[in-house]
Amino acid sequence: MKFAICQVSVAPLRAESSDQSEMVSQILFGEKVNILESKKNWVKIKAEFDGYEGWADSKQFLEISEEEFNSIRIEKYASESFNLAVEKDNPVTLPMAVSLPNLENGKIKFGSLEMEYLGEFFSGKLEKSTIPDLALLFLNTPYLWGGKSVFGIDCSGLVQQVYKFSGIKLPRDAYQQAEIGHALSFVEEAEPGDLAFFDNPEGKIIHVGIILEENKIIHAHGKVRIDPMDSTGIFNTDSQMYSHKLRVIKQIL
Repeated sequence: MKFAICQVSVAPLRAESSDQSEMVSQILFGEKVNILESKKNWVKIKAEFDGYEGWADSKQFLEISEEEFNSIRIEKYASESFNLAVEKDNPVTLPMAVSLPNLENGKIKFGSLEMEYLGEFFSGKLEKSTIPDLALLFLNTPYLWGGKSVFGIDCSGLVQQVYKFSGIKLPRDAYQQAEIGHALSFVEEAEPGDLAFFDNPEGKIIHVGIILEENKIIHAHGKVRIDPMDSTGIFNTDSQMYSHKLRVIKQIL
């Protein structure tokens, strides 16, 4: 098995080895991956962070040794919506929540890459009470199927990235996230930062959002937005109709 790390801001992860194939997720800068297979300019990879598999452009990843792969320290994350790094006088924009491998004295180093990091960062674990404020930093980010960044994000990507700051590695998809945590019996028991899951007529979990104060929820639906929520589900303030049917509320923290 080979090992690599993402060297671009956001790398699409596709279902097949083609630019025309569906984007199923993304790998963000600094994320480590296992290379499972190679095919021309493509590599099939498995993300270390959430175990997601898919095909990616090999040029967007820097291959490293197994020894370096295991020794790389990822203790710091970009904390502003957009953060600046510079590689050989060329600016690179790094979105919020990307990993900053081996960041020390303003330098990011791995493999043959060395960058000066000029953005803000956070290290440590944030408390549950900070989750709503972190989620609000993504407000109005456009919806993007498979997206995980402020350039475009989907519902489960939003939850996964926000919880990363609290030291929680959540799975990638909403139905997987719904399998974690403690289920609440009533909406009224929920606290800001808890997760609400929603299903389709067949009973499959298809949507997730983060509960805020005053019976509100922040979620990615067209864009990252805030809507009222009750025991029925999410009431869309634009359409004046319920857009999602509530299935369960989970406490993760």
